[in-house]
Amino acid sequence: MREEDMGIVKSLVSVAWADGHFDEKEREMVEALISAFEASEEQAGEIRAYAAEKKSLDDIPVWDMSFNDRRVLLQHAVLLTYVDGEQHESEKKFVQDLCGKLEIEPEEAKKIVETAEHRAKKHLNLL
Repeated sequence: MREEDMGIVKSLVSVAWADGHFDEKEREMVEALISAFEASEEQAGEIRAYAAEKKSLDDIPVWDMSFNDRRVLLQHAVLLTYVDGEQHESEKKFVQDLCGKLEIEPEEAKKIVETAEHRAKKHLNLL
């Protein structure tokens, strides 16, 4: 797994904790990302250990990510907030705060979030 991908996955752990819980569906999505990014056993273990404790917006390593990676993170973050079938208010606020932290222009961030929300709602049965 590339270092940039590790940053994205670790950032998504913060998103998973946005509602104060790291539930089974969220764990499954993180496991899927570990697999999709082809993490080594060592990297997978590092991510699992990292996810064991509550994370917040402050734990997201923004400066280690390119602007393209930040956009990928935002898309995945929105999808992750719907993984349990609904987006809670705390998760919605987290996504809004994440947009600011990622320093994506507001109009572009709005479009990314809207597109990702549409995709998530359309495919809720797959999440």
